[in-house]
Amino acid sequence: MRVLFLSQIIPYPPNAGPRVKTWNVLRYLADRGHAVTLASFVRADEVAFVPKLQEVCTAVHTIPIHRSRVADVGYFLRSNLTGRPFLIERDDLPGMRRLVQSLLAAESFDVVHADQLTMTQFALDALTVTGKKRPFTVFDAHNATWTISERLLENVPWFLRPLLRLETARIKKYEAMLVTKFDHTMVVIEPDRDALMSGLPTAQHATTARKISVIPIAVDTQTLQPAQRQPNSMNIMTLGSLNYPPNVDGIRWFCREIFPLVRAQMPAVTLTIIGKSPPADLVQLSETYPGVVNVTGYVEDLLPYMEAAALMVVPVRAGSGMRVRLLEAFARAMPAVTTTIGLEGIMATHEQEVLVADTPADFARETVRLLQDQALQQRLAQNGRSLAETRYDWQVALRLMDDVYANAAQG
Repeated sequence: MRVLFLSQIIPYPPNAGPRVKTWNVLRYLADRGHAVTLASFVRADEVAFVPKLQEVCTAVHTIPIHRSRVADVGYFLRSNLTGRPFLIERDDLPGMRRLVQSLLAAESFDVVHADQLTMTQFALDALTVTGKKRPFTVFDAHNATWTISERLLENVPWFLRPLLRLETARIKKYEAMLVTKFDHTMVVIEPDRDALMSGLPTAQHATTARKISVIPIAVDTQTLQPAQRQPNSMNIMTLGSLNYPPNVDGIRWFCREIFPLVRAQMPAVTLTIIGKSPPADLVQLSETYPGVVNVTGYVEDLLPYMEAAALMVVPVRAGSGMRVRLLEAFARAMPAVTTTIGLEGIMATHEQEVLVADTPADFARETVRLLQDQALQQRLAQNGRSLAETRYDWQVALRLMDDVYANAAQG
């Protein structure tokens, strides 16, 4: 089939959760023989990767995007006038609107696949196509976005809470509208199905639920081979895009409330924090405690850091969807400690593939236990790798998309 795929980012290289998910979905669609036309926003540092997308897609069209805090103020004010979420107003750029409308007018697509919340507004234009068969519309929801902002409410300064509550309510209403208007919605975890419908009257839930599929995020276990970790390492690693609020919130929580408890029991333990755009307070940690805390920023290759670490911590207090960094830890045979929210949507079990703890004291206790128990490290590593191969490899997990596209083929 002919697919118009709308992406908020250039999904290559697959070095962050959204890119990993989108890159593997694109590869899977191409592997299944679909002709994919990609329309994506592009940032200055992403332009060099467009040729890689052209190897997978039939055509690639890009629209430049540049974010600024000054412009964000204007988008927020506009959202107060329109009632739409700030996130939607921020990305409603005329260039992308014109591109999608021109593609829909010039070509006959069987499917319009909107990847992430902010691209849905452009896919809605497909609902008004005239003079030809209307494309089947798919909303690929990486998260139930309103639940992310709701969970962040507890951890933001008090003066920001009214604004965040307002944005949460607008996103919840907007996502509920989307699951009724789109022909099909894909979520990555079961709770997000209910979360997206929670803004609808109860009477609509049964009908709408039939249009929502749970399809997990997938990783490439052929590329992500097990890391050969150094025995008896005393290094803990954590990673994430540090310009994403739920990631930096969790890592701050670990640094401030958990890591000191670990160090009190094991003074030789060190911490490595990896991720793009680290905030000043985390950078200051590495300057205040050299040799104890290392904040690397973005790194091209994670493998050397994994080989030097005993384990990975995935401290998550807010967020939605699945934590790709935890799936990649499993694929790399990295023993890990996370929270209940961090494990959300992943079919792993405490003590079997991962350790789970939700309070600072419990998280510190499990981290120390794992550092001290080589046999436990090995068991978690082996079981995690097996889980990644059998359930979350892209060529296995994404087979669930076949039914969605079969429905599209049937109209």
